[in-house]
Amino acid sequence: MAERQEKTFKFVIVGGGIAGVTCVEQLTSQIPSGDVALITAGPHIKAVTNYKQVSKTLEEFDVEEKPSSVLEEKFPNLTVIHSAVKSLHTETHSVETADGRVFGYEKLCICSGGRPNLLMKENPYVLGIRDTDSAQEFQKRLCKAKRIVVVGNGGIALELVYEVEGCEVIWAVKDKAIGNTFFDAGAAQFLIPSLEADKPEVAAPCKRTRYTTEEPAPGASQTFTAEPGSALGPDWHEGIALRGAQQVRQFVHVLGSWPVYIQLTNGKTFGCDFVVSATGVVPNTEPFLHGNNFSVANDGGLQVDDHMMTSEPDVYAAGDVCTACWKHSPLWQQMRLWTQARQMGWYAGRCMAAEVLSEPIELDFCFELFSHITKFFNYKVVLLGKFNGQGLGPDQELLVRCTKGQEYVKVVVSGGRMVGAVLIGETDLEETFENLILNQMDLTPYGEELLNPNIDIEDYFD
Repeated sequence: MAERQEKTFKFVIVGGGIAGVTCVEQLTSQIPSGDVALITAGPHIKAVTNYKQVSKTLEEFDVEEKPSSVLEEKFPNLTVIHSAVKSLHTETHSVETADGRVFGYEKLCICSGGRPNLLMKENPYVLGIRDTDSAQEFQKRLCKAKRIVVVGNGGIALELVYEVEGCEVIWAVKDKAIGNTFFDAGAAQFLIPSLEADKPEVAAPCKRTRYTTEEPAPGASQTFTAEPGSALGPDWHEGIALRGAQQVRQFVHVLGSWPVYIQLTNGKTFGCDFVVSATGVVPNTEPFLHGNNFSVANDGGLQVDDHMMTSEPDVYAAGDVCTACWKHSPLWQQMRLWTQARQMGWYAGRCMAAEVLSEPIELDFCFELFSHITKFFNYKVVLLGKFNGQGLGPDQELLVRCTKGQEYVKVVVSGGRMVGAVLIGETDLEETFENLILNQMDLTPYGEELLNPNIDIEDYFD
């Protein structure tokens, strides 16, 4: 390494997404005298706004894009460096940026996020939606589109299929139920009518969603592409008009050739204007691995321990780029979501500060119980614990209450105790259920009465 180091910072954070920015905020407030550098490729950062602690573990917040100067004005000990990272040299504790500069660090936190797990690399007709730029590109392409194929079954795919208007949507999912990342078949059935129904704000008579399930082909290969830019939030489509080219009367269009065809493993082939690949994310570890000895998890993430430390000394990681490799609480699992990016970034900042100040720190309470609030199809959705019975095997029973068009409540019980729940709609049960899951009370005496709509369950357990 002959390059000259520009400057050595006490803390260097890589990535201007939620995890990185939250980590910066935590560090700058905990150690106001320490100089902090944030290295980020884009001019904007993602900031958490309107943060609300809803209950012990549930939190709600909005995510806003802001110019990075906002952070620098707020924290005098922060320097923002606008460049992508080219390489990391853990032995010399230095980071080289794409524009050729080299910065030293005492402690580093990698918050480089994930990139879209694209179906095909460098195909002009395959679009991944992950950040604001790709969402705007999608909107531009959609204006001229008459039919698109959406591949994937996570949050973005679900929202997309609901929000797109004036364009035929073919939705290819490999699972038996829509939104499988979040829901089981029961919840999916509850939500499907929303796809057919007119949406509250605008009637969309010309939207037709075709729904096709697909078995994954054994050993199918997948390629990925590296894209900078931080992830979108649950309201990513707000303020972006998702309207296709079509008006109803023009629907009978010349059935000529489409620019791209997609063949599914169920043998069907569809032509379309473009394909949206919404098949999840791959941890963005690219520039950090070469020449270093990071332990990498099976899902491609940098392994971190219960202090968010990687296997390389003085290097931490948080958010989508990392994989939590400590012994998990039986009620928690990692999912690459906004909520966890914020929690991990916050906790990584605390751990880095504690290390410098030689203070002890314990694993944060947010990792006790998985909890997530979001919105799908205009319904409030709360997920708690092992909400899909993850890893429980045959030792689980499900209690379900469903009022069509209003609410869907599912409780996962194992060994007589509540271990997970899905709440769709305004159920007002989240705090009660959170408490029942956390205190592991034996619910055997209540049996199915637990979800009896004529019983006010909150009164039982307050």
